[in-house]
Amino acid sequence: MKQYENMIARQRMWMLYLLAFLVLGAGFAPYPRIFLGLLLGAIISFYNLWILQKKIYDFGEAVVKKQSARGLGTVSRFAAVALAVVIALRFEEYFHVIAVIIGLMTSYIVILIDFMVFKSKD
Repeated sequence: MKQYENMIARQRMWMLYLLAFLVLGAGFAPYPRIFLGLLLGAIISFYNLWILQKKIYDFGEAVVKKQSARGLGTVSRFAAVALAVVIALRFEEYFHVIAVIIGLMTSYIVILIDFMVFKSKD
């Protein structure tokens, strides 16, 4: 479990770095709509990553205790994605819709990069 907790900490750290970069980009770049869209998508993606990590941890604990395991929160993660798209469509003057969709994928990119870096060190 210690290895899983280290992985969670690394992924959250990289997501926070990415969010900080997007905030700087939204404040200082010549394309604030794109960076705000990426930021909105990345925030929802970070929330989804947090929910997924929590559900996987609970799932693992239930398996170890030989209890019935609950779901992985797919519906709540889809609802968060739908909320981000609705916000982007409602406030199109502030958020670029395609950038929001790209931002929603950032946690999966962080997971993939973390996996590749960790496996290359192994």
